[in-house]
Amino acid sequence: MSAAAEPTPTRGPARPPALLGLPLGVGFLMPALVMVALFLLVPFAWIVAVSFTNQSLLGGQAQFVGFANYARMFDAASWLPGGMGYSLIVTGVFVLGSLAGQVGLGLLLALLFFRRRGPWREVVFTLVTLCWILPDVPIAFGWLSFLDRDFGLLNGILSALHLGRPDWTLDHPLTAIILFNIWRGTAFSMLLFSAALEGIPPSYLEVASVSGARFTQQLRDIILPSIQAQVLSALVLITIWTFNTFGPFLITGGGPLNKTDIVAIHTYRVAFKFGDWGLGTSIAMVVMLLNLLLTAAYLLASRRGARDARA
Repeated sequence: MSAAAEPTPTRGPARPPALLGLPLGVGFLMPALVMVALFLLVPFAWIVAVSFTNQSLLGGQAQFVGFANYARMFDAASWLPGGMGYSLIVTGVFVLGSLAGQVGLGLLLALLFFRRRGPWREVVFTLVTLCWILPDVPIAFGWLSFLDRDFGLLNGILSALHLGRPDWTLDHPLTAIILFNIWRGTAFSMLLFSAALEGIPPSYLEVASVSGARFTQQLRDIILPSIQAQVLSALVLITIWTFNTFGPFLITGGGPLNKTDIVAIHTYRVAFKFGDWGLGTSIAMVVMLLNLLLTAAYLLASRRGARDARA
């Protein structure tokens, strides 16, 4: 008589590995925390402190002046003529022009190559991405040559079309830096929208095509609603980046006659050209608060969009 087979013991659920102790975890995080403190928190605290003093680039003993720098910044007598108010107006035009160009051109390129493969797509995407990742200095020198009045390629094309030879950096400096920034930053929105378009189910567009919907109707009723979150991200992020960019300084230096004195250049000019660190850091604080407001608006809109999508 054979012995009864013993039941095979079943294994219980695998135990999770023991968690690292708190001191060891803090030890692993410490290098990152030190770097954040040195390069983010300490400079931020220094800017806050200096904005309440009359610190000068020339040195000397700084004195606490309270909110005097902020009062000088918002002084009605100097608010518009070359002051912070004029700089905000120039920055607003610069941001709106760059935003419309980058988002519009990025969406156009993404739609042109939507679900298309081949060498032309790779060439265009590579060239546009190179415009985004190449260093500022050689790009700026290239654009100065491109915009040259007598020998620039842009004026050569315009002259061939009998449209004249304008001096872009002298007569149209704000338009010149807007064109530069659109050319420089279109890659981000193009890549973002291309990835978003790939996520649209093909059946949506196929059904619309069979139903006789024109492309404009598909764009309005299917494509744009499907990439709404990405459009919002592009609008807010490009606004923040453009608001803080310093690249146009390499082309115009903020001139002529402060016509391209965007906020980043204005802050640099006050702090380092005029040597007024107190006023310069107070401007930087206001700019930082504006960036925080834009970021908060972006986060609220993103959460509301996610909530609506779940509903």
